Amino acid sequence: MQYVEGYENLVELVEADDQEGLKAALNAMPSADVAEYIDEHFEVYNTLTLLDLMEAEQQAEVFGYLRPAHQQEVASHMEISVLAKLFVDMSSDERADVYSLLDVKLQDALMRRLARSEREDLLRLSSYEEGTIGAVMTSDYATIPVGANVELALKKLRQSAPEKESIYQAYVIDGKHKLMGVVSLRQLLTAAPSEMIDDLMTRDVVTVSPDMPQSEAARIISRYDLIAIPAVTEDNLLVGMVTFDDAMDVVEEEDTETMHKSASVGSLDMSLTEAGPITLYKKRINWLVLLVFVNIFSGAAITYYEDTIMAYASLLFFLPLLIASGGNSGSQTATLVIRAIATGDIGRGDGVKLFAKEILVSGLLGLSMSAAVMAVAYFRAPDIMLVVGISMFAIVMIGSLTGLLLPFLLKLVGWDPATASTPLVTTIADAVGVMVYFITATIVLGLAIG
Repeated sequence: MQYVEGYENLVELVEADDQEGLKAALNAMPSADVAEYIDEHFEVYNTLTLLDLMEAEQQAEVFGYLRPAHQQEVASHMEISVLAKLFVDMSSDERADVYSLLDVKLQDALMRRLARSEREDLLRLSSYEEGTIGAVMTSDYATIPVGANVELALKKLRQSAPEKESIYQAYVIDGKHKLMGVVSLRQLLTAAPSEMIDDLMTRDVVTVSPDMPQSEAARIISRYDLIAIPAVTEDNLLVGMVTFDDAMDVVEEEDTETMHKSASVGSLDMSLTEAGPITLYKKRINWLVLLVFVNIFSGAAITYYEDTIMAYASLLFFLPLLIASGGNSGSQTATLVIRAIATGDIGRGDGVKLFAKEILVSGLLGLSMSAAVMAVAYFRAPDIMLVVGISMFAIVMIGSLTGLLLPFLLKLVGWDPATASTPLVTTIADAVGVMVYFITATIVLGLAIG
């Protein structure tokens, strides 16, 4: 992290109780950097000291950037009057996030300090389920009454701008707060003062529902290249707005969750540095134990075909190579399919086409890898060259098709396709691959089983 030249380390300034130096350093640093530094270096007491030295706007921004666990701890040590003032200065969506972290007693005390409009807004935003658009949207959007002219609209925006998260576009609403259209700041600045908003606004507005998954907002904002998107009810009442930066936060959160699942790790609600050993253990142990029992099938298959192995010990040399190839090809396919499902790239009618394409691709991969392993077998163990060639082709095909079908099967039963992770696909491909290899060897070499 880079700091403005001439300022000492914040830790040294805190230890020296240099309040003037701290104020100067804090003012010179972006709020996001201040929050990151506080998270890494300071406990509650020093965090409260630093927040107290900031102007109200910076204080609200820095507190909003702190890690949730740190926010919760700091808020619980604040005087209720200070916390209430901080809440008023925060953006509505961040305010709702912090409110959900507080215990019931502190929530009640805080509510008594807020104005009625702020209480109602806070309760409404915090009532939406986690993972929905309502949980990430803000109520700090700019509105213009239908029937106004440009002069009145600009006057209203100037008055409300300090309290709004974005004024690059304003939503046109009627007396019942129904969304009628949207107009950009550029349109307002280039139009004549007497021109009517009704003639300028775009009536066909892309909207989302607050009950939709939050990933949908990110996908729609990206698809239509939007700065923000309004959230409306079934009656078209405007209830919130999702901004581009909030959508990017959602994308980061979703990608992190997908990566955790792809490694068979339970979803973490905190950063890796915050998570304790027991938490990490609990998140990882379930899948690992399950996969151990799945791998028993591989061991059972090897035991069942021990006579085949004793007759041709060279079969063991190629076993890890063949099994790894099946797992790798399956993992590649699963990664591509899971990502395509997540981005909406795969439609309802694409299944047959995708299956046919994967048959062709995995067949070509199988032939190529079969040729490569047969070349190795020619010099190492020519008597089993045909066995390893046929097995490689079959194992790569099976692994690839497992990686293709498993995400769709999980989605069909209501599970997250990301659960079709690398360890799961690899374990299934391993178990099936061992059986395919030794069945092929037994048949081709004309050996009796058992």
